[in-house]
Amino acid sequence: MVLRDNNDSELVCKYIHGNENALSILIERHQQRIFSFIFSKVYDKEISNDIFQDTFIKVIRTLKAGKYNEEGKFLPWVMRISHNLVIDHFRKSNRMPKFNDNGEMSIFSLISDDSLNAETSIIKDQVESDVRSLVEELPDDQRQVLLMRIYNDMSFKEISENTGVSINTALGRMRYALINLRKLVDKHQIVLTN
Repeated sequence: MVLRDNNDSELVCKYIHGNENALSILIERHQQRIFSFIFSKVYDKEISNDIFQDTFIKVIRTLKAGKYNEEGKFLPWVMRISHNLVIDHFRKSNRMPKFNDNGEMSIFSLISDDSLNAETSIIKDQVESDVRSLVEELPDDQRQVLLMRIYNDMSFKEISENTGVSINTALGRMRYALINLRKLVDKHQIVLTN
């Protein structure tokens, strides 16, 4: 069988086991789509090339370190890496709002920023979608308090009254929700803060 006839999974496996040509085929196979995605966000060929190269440096490091798992397919995984690097680029060039880690609102600061331009609204939508899906992974009691506090802007007194628990319990659940959310952000390699 010719190497080119292998699917992405097989090529990844072959690359991990020492076949350097397998990676070349993967890059060649997906180059156009990944580069087009990056270019559609930054509108600069040189910057797009840099981000594209950085994407595959990260891919190579992850594969060589044995940290890649087949949970997702190869292309969506690479697209996620390039997406995160695009966000990093905007942050470094001060073209996006800064995200400071100032307590409970840090993960949600991007979502609540009303002054976003068209360029960042695409990324805002993606981050908001990522955060909402992560919130769904939280235990029910933590998710309930977090949704009331962040999305419904309720005070801890109101949350306490609505859930029938003490204010301290509501505060504790919020704290654990944020700790768990940060762990999920790391686990899913989602870039939200500097």
